[in-house]
Amino acid sequence: MERKINAFLLKWKKEKVGKPLIIYGNKQIGKTFSVLDFGEKEYKNIVYFNTENNQILDNLFRREKAIDKIISNLAIISGETILKGDTLIILDNLVSNDIVKGMKLFGSDRSDYNIIGITSRREKLSEFKGEEIQFKNMTEMDFEEYLWAIDEKNLANIIRECYEKRKTNPFHKVSLNFFHDYIMTGGFPEVILAKKHGEKFYQLDAIKQKILDVYKKEIALNTNLIDIQRGIEVINSIPEQLSKANKKFQYGVIGEGRRAKEYETTIDYLINNQIIYRSYKIKNVKSPLNSCKDIDSFKLYLPDDGLLFSMLHINKQQFLNDEQKKETLYENHLAKTLVESGYSLYYYQSEGKAEVNFVIQNRMGKIIPFEIIVRANSKAKSLSVFMKKFEVEEAYRITENNFQTKKQVRYIPIYAAFCLNTIKI
Repeated sequence: MERKINAFLLKWKKEKVGKPLIIYGNKQIGKTFSVLDFGEKEYKNIVYFNTENNQILDNLFRREKAIDKIISNLAIISGETILKGDTLIILDNLVSNDIVKGMKLFGSDRSDYNIIGITSRREKLSEFKGEEIQFKNMTEMDFEEYLWAIDEKNLANIIRECYEKRKTNPFHKVSLNFFHDYIMTGGFPEVILAKKHGEKFYQLDAIKQKILDVYKKEIALNTNLIDIQRGIEVINSIPEQLSKANKKFQYGVIGEGRRAKEYETTIDYLINNQIIYRSYKIKNVKSPLNSCKDIDSFKLYLPDDGLLFSMLHINKQQFLNDEQKKETLYENHLAKTLVESGYSLYYYQSEGKAEVNFVIQNRMGKIIPFEIIVRANSKAKSLSVFMKKFEVEEAYRITENNFQTKKQVRYIPIYAAFCLNTIKI
């Protein structure tokens, strides 16, 4: 399946900057498959190593400090010839600082060897950092990639063109129907492939449960055994938290008598490893937005809509006919889309309980609010009040309706959220 990471990888190879690349992101999102596919198409051969618990590689990179010796040893271990510029070296499941230090040698000397490391341990990046290495985040498949996968690339192009040129989508209803299928399926490649091959939704649920179990096992990497159980409790509570009228994370939903101090470290661990996403409440708006956040008031979201759909234990008709469930899933989708586009999340709530779902600050310092409107004949005024109070010049309403612009507010259909990236806003 075509992924957006493919274009980045091709650019990385052609630029010939001589820096090794580390791709990071959650498990099961297709990192290894994408890199292997890229290697098969663009190189004469691939040398693949699983670095997990690989003492031979650890010892090699700890011992050798010369590029030629590292390469000759890797060739012996793999039984493959390693050619400058024509062989892709892949170091999968990367957690070893010794191996990363060895990778940095190739970056500091701007060698002609092409090396890609792959890791799901995002918290290790602070240890891996260095100008000798290039980093790239990868996420699950977004709706645009989903359309590519089901052979609807023309529709994806039409949606993006409508967004960029601010015109209505002639295939609006079709786009919305495909998007609803995406929400129920999610963005994991294995689930999307199963759906494409005609598997039933209960079969997709079984695959998603397996993936959810993998995520929960990731929590076991936390050295604090108490936090492992708490991490699972936090994840399991998110569907119920988001189904409340007030979606603020409440510890009492996990269990009676639960307190913030018991879960703060666990939640930070989950967020640092992209297992969940967080949006902080703000009551005031000024730059930087980070200075306005209430650290005790926040919402938590899951990084995949399909997982949330399955964890809500609803079927297609319940999803389509229940506006509250639909709003919950739409809000999760917009949250993950904005986070994966590089934005920190905030939501605004006044004393009068007027709420704006998301407020972000782009790289130019502009503050932009987002309001989700699902309910029919809604007369939501929160966004208008927010814009007037804080003198905001641009805003977005995310709806089930077609593209349109009214004064300073752009109305974006929920299926076009993938267009809301760092370049476009």
